Amino acid sequence: MILIIYAHPYPRHSHANKRMLDQVKTLEGVEIRSLYERYPDFNIDIAAEQEALARADLIVWQHPMQWYSTPPLFKLWIDKVFSHGWAYGHNGKALQGKSVLWAVTTGGGESHFQIGSHPGFDVLSQPLQATALYCGLDWLPPFAMHCTFVCDDETLQAQARHFKQRLLDWQETHNG
Repeated sequence: MILIIYAHPYPRHSHANKRMLDQVKTLEGVEIRSLYERYPDFNIDIAAEQEALARADLIVWQHPMQWYSTPPLFKLWIDKVFSHGWAYGHNGKALQGKSVLWAVTTGGGESHFQIGSHPGFDVLSQPLQATALYCGLDWLPPFAMHCTFVCDDETLQAQARHFKQRLLDWQETHNG
């Protein structure tokens, strides 16, 4: 099962993320959990989220880039749901052996993230990658859709189809 943890603070206003979700929501074995729709008060049901994660083989963290980071509810979700003794630490093995894919949209182009001497976009994934690895998740190469503020509809749709294909390829590899 593929579980998409979708964290867009304004989900009805997203052009890129909406197209990505539209492409994959009808796939067999895909569940989408929109954090901002489920938890507008930021009161996360930890048990429900852990139960959803327990059913998943592939976890997708999908969100827009906000100030070179994740939206605040997604960060809180990780802080609360990935608890000691469940996701890491003594007996914390609930996520081991599962895979995670970071699916991020950005308003700027890839070159926008090459700031000074920093190595570029990949450095921004390091906190999420470190979290994933610490919890025993298999970190997959990220899916990034750049320039979403200026892309035409045809480009957004093509990128959304590419995202769908990534999930289909994963399913094919892991489910035969």
